[in-house]
Amino acid sequence: MLKSLLSAAILTTAVLAFTPSANAQMKVGILDMNAVFTQYYRTKDAEAKLNESRAAAKKELDDRLETLKKAMEEINKINADLEKPELSKDAKEKAAKSRDEKVAEARNLDREIAEFRGTRERQLQEQFVRMRKDIIDDIMKIVNDKVKSAAYDIVLDKSGMSMGQVPVVLFSAPNLDFSKDIIDTLNKDADKAAAPKK
Repeated sequence: MLKSLLSAAILTTAVLAFTPSANAQMKVGILDMNAVFTQYYRTKDAEAKLNESRAAAKKELDDRLETLKKAMEEINKINADLEKPELSKDAKEKAAKSRDEKVAEARNLDREIAEFRGTRERQLQEQFVRMRKDIIDDIMKIVNDKVKSAAYDIVLDKSGMSMGQVPVVLFSAPNLDFSKDIIDTLNKDADKAAAPKK
């Protein structure tokens, strides 16, 4: 018992003695990667392009669904006509044949719509992943340049969450945060990028 208490005391003394010198030598930086990502002009451009792609896919899907709806209405009309007692046997046979053809077409269209929806969702997801990766690569290049020039030993992301959904950085002094520098550097060419090409 005494031995373990003595070991604990020695360990505590060693940690306290070591900590100030470690802090004096270590340069810590703090970043809010979520803020950097959302305030980067290329992120906004990417979101706009993604929304355009989503809108185009929705319009195409709506057009196909409208075609299917019309086909179903035609099938229902033929079914109603087949119930009419005044319809001749030949007319009923022709109507039944036409209905069966339209039912087959509607089934094919329904299958195509399901395939189209799945393909477009996958394409949009791939587009999102590709755009996000390009943006993160851009950000990390600027961050790495800043880390080298400022000689940071460690940089923490204050927007990060632990496995227990607790912020990774519980507290940091405001002067350690260099997020604004990164955002300003990333956005310095925003006006040039937005200008129409001649």
